[in-house]
Amino acid sequence: MSYWFSKMYDSFMKPLEKSRIGNIRKHLVSQQMGILLEIGSGTGANFRYYKQAEKVVAVEPDAAMMEQSFTRVKEATVPIELVNASGEWLPFEDNSFDAAVGTLVLCTIPDPNRALKEIRRVCKPGVPILFLEHVRTDSPLLGPLQDWLAPLWKRLCDGCHLNRNTLELIQQNGFEVIKVEKHYKNIFLAIEASNEK
Repeated sequence: MSYWFSKMYDSFMKPLEKSRIGNIRKHLVSQQMGILLEIGSGTGANFRYYKQAEKVVAVEPDAAMMEQSFTRVKEATVPIELVNASGEWLPFEDNSFDAAVGTLVLCTIPDPNRALKEIRRVCKPGVPILFLEHVRTDSPLLGPLQDWLAPLWKRLCDGCHLNRNTLELIQQNGFEVIKVEKHYKNIFLAIEASNEK
């Protein structure tokens, strides 16, 4: 990830976090228990919302993003273990985790199918798999606009795919989708799924 994007990320996201995204994050993760996996933890935006977990293992491949998360690790109310690794190659044993969380991450991972297979592998059967992702909307106006903006967006936002159909990818990779909440004209989805093996 480019250094400038990492440094600007929190400032860029602040208005969204205050208006609604922070509450969506809190709703997704605050009640999760046991040993949790977070994929693409970035600057640690979720860390303050974990309340019931025994421990959170937070995977982040970008050193600059991880460095920014150190303060949030110290402020968290549950133990956070940072691991510098890619979502496509998780350095954990099979069936290690009691839940997995990914927020605004599958849009940027180069091979999301590989990452989803790894999440399935390292999580126990039947456990919650939770995502907050932006996706391509079916809106006849906004969908084509996302397609048109996607190449420029990808360059400006360090590989982020503005128009990726993430819900479909999650379903195709064997997760049972239990609940989907739509936000911001259906561009953001809060997805609650189960790891069915």
